[in-house]
Amino acid sequence: MGIIKTDKLTFEYIRRDEEGNVEGITKAVDEVSLDIKPGDFAAILGSNGSGKSTLAKHMNAILYPTEGTIWVDGQDTTDEEYLWDIRQKAGMVFQNPDNQIIGQIVEEDVGFGPENMGIPTKEIWDRVEESLKAVGMYEFRKHSPNKLSGGQKQRVSIAGVIAMHPKCIILDEPTAMLDPSGRKEVIRAVRALNDVEGVTVILITHYMEEIIHANKVFVMDKGHVAMEGTPREIFSRVEELKALRLDVPQVTLLAYELKKAGVELPDGILTTEELLGALNLSK
Repeated sequence: MGIIKTDKLTFEYIRRDEEGNVEGITKAVDEVSLDIKPGDFAAILGSNGSGKSTLAKHMNAILYPTEGTIWVDGQDTTDEEYLWDIRQKAGMVFQNPDNQIIGQIVEEDVGFGPENMGIPTKEIWDRVEESLKAVGMYEFRKHSPNKLSGGQKQRVSIAGVIAMHPKCIILDEPTAMLDPSGRKEVIRAVRALNDVEGVTVILITHYMEEIIHANKVFVMDKGHVAMEGTPREIFSRVEELKALRLDVPQVTLLAYELKKAGVELPDGILTTEELLGALNLSK
């Protein structure tokens, strides 16, 4: 079984008017079945309101299914005896790093999770060092988090999750509040975790450029999985993505328009280097 597996996962919430009267029921997630294996870098895409963040919150047992099942490393999230295990195995990083950082000094903040888990002090400091090095923030270990940039704060948040040694990290729009350089920093750190440390990564995003290194992509729309495949397969379907109110990376769009204009190019070009190579313009 995968590290994260869902079977017809459905989550409904009740809509109320200003007086609190029930207006109806919305299915934020509607019969989603997916299977994410250990070591995967899976991306979940979708426009606002597609259900991707609601799905993410099920992976850490913040929300529970209305119907269907979700297993984290083989454990059903609705089984209360597994709750602590599940939250250790599936670490969550949210949009706003300020909501996750609680320490006055970076290394204290990163050590907070392991300390709560009852890890011996020596091992806590080993984990803090290893985690900060993994996200390129070790030199800032004595700094106050308040003095860091948005991208640096988010990398500290990620280090705090890594220090708990989860099998899987779920990042829910981790770059939504960052500038382009901060976004690049965070995605570089996430890729290194997946490539070097072998941590399973689930990235929830609406930035297309962030997912070109994923090995699995799920595109959500109105609570359903509308498309599934590799980044190349997904980005070969430009018109379908546009219909779902999603962009494609600029270089992919340029290649698509050139192909429409008669230039012979393969589908689903993901990087500038690929496009230059296909056009025989590479150095």
